[in-house]
Amino acid sequence: MANSKPIIYSDFSDAPAFLKEFLYYMQTIKGLSPRTVEAYYIDLNLFLKYIYQKKNNCIDNETIHSVNISNFDLNTLSTISQSDILDFLYYTMNQRANSSASRARKLSSLRGFFKYMVQKTHQLETNPCENIELPQNKKRLPKYLTLEQCYELLSNINSKFASRDYCIVMLFLNCGMRLSELVGIDIKDIRDDTLRIIGKGNKERTVYLNAGCLKAIDDYLIDRNALVSPSVEPALFISATQKKRLTTRSVQLIIEKALKSAGLDGMGFSTHKLRHTAATLMHRSGGADMLALKEILGHEHVSTTEIYTHLSDEALMKAAKSSPLSTFKKPVRKPQIAFDNEYKED
Repeated sequence: MANSKPIIYSDFSDAPAFLKEFLYYMQTIKGLSPRTVEAYYIDLNLFLKYIYQKKNNCIDNETIHSVNISNFDLNTLSTISQSDILDFLYYTMNQRANSSASRARKLSSLRGFFKYMVQKTHQLETNPCENIELPQNKKRLPKYLTLEQCYELLSNINSKFASRDYCIVMLFLNCGMRLSELVGIDIKDIRDDTLRIIGKGNKERTVYLNAGCLKAIDDYLIDRNALVSPSVEPALFISATQKKRLTTRSVQLIIEKALKSAGLDGMGFSTHKLRHTAATLMHRSGGADMLALKEILGHEHVSTTEIYTHLSDEALMKAAKSSPLSTFKKPVRKPQIAFDNEYKED
């Protein structure tokens, strides 16, 4: 792929040596995306600054980001206990208003880091996160477009490069790919009726293209190849002006404009919601089971995919009305004759 060179969002210049080594390991050896490594860095950077302030009895949410941790040493790191981890999680909830999902992500970052320090490099003897459970996180039903809204969106692509933008929307709605995956597609990744996708952790998977997607790609390639040869720019989706691979932000703006044109703006829809839509339609209308969806979406665990088993309001209504008791009618009884003083209340 053209974007094979690693992108570093931060230079980690303010991180101690052991933290830099961990971040580089996660990107170069574990193959995590720069965005994921950046998330690790943000979480661990805040944690070390919190520990620094705590050890100096001066926890201050206003000044914590100005703390210099470049000289944070292994001796101090080795003194961190389970209590410190729990205190940090409480601090993020109480002082920084982090949700349970945000706290769970921070704990996952800490788990990965301390596991590396203990099991991989043996710089620490114990893992203070080992017996801490992840915060309970209530799963929300994914937001998605109805079939009618999908029709509206596809019918209202009115941009200057309509064939490209229509193709982008079709792939999102039919293949359930992530934004970064769509941007990374090269023309050579399309083989007959299949599409090769590079997902999280550089994991490769293949998705099948239906007739609608193949037609959209064919129509778009006519316009695309008139701008620049695939030998010059291998990316499938390119900018009409710069004739280079679209950025993720450019695709987000394309989708935002298409949603507005279809009268669907301001409803919380986004590129990721189009991925939710594809999964929902495949499960509900196409009958795709969880294992099939797991492979299509590139999930590592089927538990992640199970969120798409949610039912529509229509399905819930139908289930309620299907109860054999739904047609039960209370029998009409003749009024009983009351006998005064025959039955007395206690």
